Amino acid sequence: MPRKLRLLFLLLCSTVLATAQQNYAQSMRETCIPGDLRTELYFPLLKGKHVGVIANQTAVLGHIHLVDSLVHGGIDVVRIFAPEHGFRGEEGNGDAVKAGIDPKTGIEVYSLYGKQHKPSDASLKGIDVLVFDIQDVGTRFYTFLSTLHYAMQAAAEHQITLYVLDRPNPNGMLVDGPVLKDSTLHSFVGMHPIPLLHGCTLGELALMINGEGWLGTTSPCQVRVIPCMNYTHAAACELAIAPSPNLKDMYSIFAYPSLCWYEGTMVSVGRGTSEPFHCVGYPGGKGDYTFVPKKIPGVSSEPLHENKVCTGKFLVDKKMPAKPFSSIDVELLLELYQSCESKEKFFTSPNFFDKLAGTKQLRIQVIEGRTASEIRASWAKDLFDYKETRKKYLLYTDFE
Repeated sequence: MPRKLRLLFLLLCSTVLATAQQNYAQSMRETCIPGDLRTELYFPLLKGKHVGVIANQTAVLGHIHLVDSLVHGGIDVVRIFAPEHGFRGEEGNGDAVKAGIDPKTGIEVYSLYGKQHKPSDASLKGIDVLVFDIQDVGTRFYTFLSTLHYAMQAAAEHQITLYVLDRPNPNGMLVDGPVLKDSTLHSFVGMHPIPLLHGCTLGELALMINGEGWLGTTSPCQVRVIPCMNYTHAAACELAIAPSPNLKDMYSIFAYPSLCWYEGTMVSVGRGTSEPFHCVGYPGGKGDYTFVPKKIPGVSSEPLHENKVCTGKFLVDKKMPAKPFSSIDVELLLELYQSCESKEKFFTSPNFFDKLAGTKQLRIQVIEGRTASEIRASWAKDLFDYKETRKKYLLYTDFE
């Protein structure tokens, strides 16, 4: 085949592949139906009940918020509980969420992110059932899983049924990373003995938390999962609504599991820029990409290296559709550490890094100069054991 024809053929193939990937993403978005859209399964169960709703801006039926839909449907929503970033998703990363009144419905809003992570006795007074509807991204350190845990704990103590309106896990096709086993590292960014990438939906994790006895209550939570339709763990579901202010697109959602642990280091992940979780860098770093973190109200109130030029790498190719990582990017962590001239300053908050990683061992392995293969090998046994446990609670076809 002549060179020009061959180049044309390759270009055509590339275009066809890109189009197919885009069509596939669109198809998944249309056919993967989250639990909250299956109103026929749970609206009848809520009729005549006093309902508390734990939700944020991702809880929508079409273009209408779940709470608004419940109210319009004649269901008595007596209280709203807001996780990190707030009920309508208007709070920045790490900002305390304030209690108050939802101006649209006039319903009282209780904060579950700040001084209080668990619904209080007073906040549950007069509630018959709780409804949980929050989009997760499949990592142990994403705080909505911890919010679910505390909601289950409170519901169990008050003998309140909790309905989890399940949603797809965009990183649910992968189980990877260290398993949190050290109880001294338990925190709001890691409460359970699961890997960094756990490969479950929140509905499946609710069943696991109950089944494995992780609640610490005298009796389990009365959980009922309203499952997704047409979802499997074998494919990524594109999210229509950003799950939090700094995860604005699928590129950042797929990169997030490999980047969030840098919050315990000198490395910025682009918070305070238009490209959060698309890049890494720090003042005096090495690379061909520069960025300057700025304060962005409602998104990043105190970004790392604010107003300083950070040098590093841009990690995503926006000319191609976003795709899941094949594994957690340990190589990048080793590269950034090795290229740092002041290695003793790299881990700015060792304890927080350990909490995010779920282990002290990873930081020690990086400092000791272990290879990515050696690090991954140290996870293998724990991952195998976890996968065996995970099988008992899967609601959807697995990726393997």
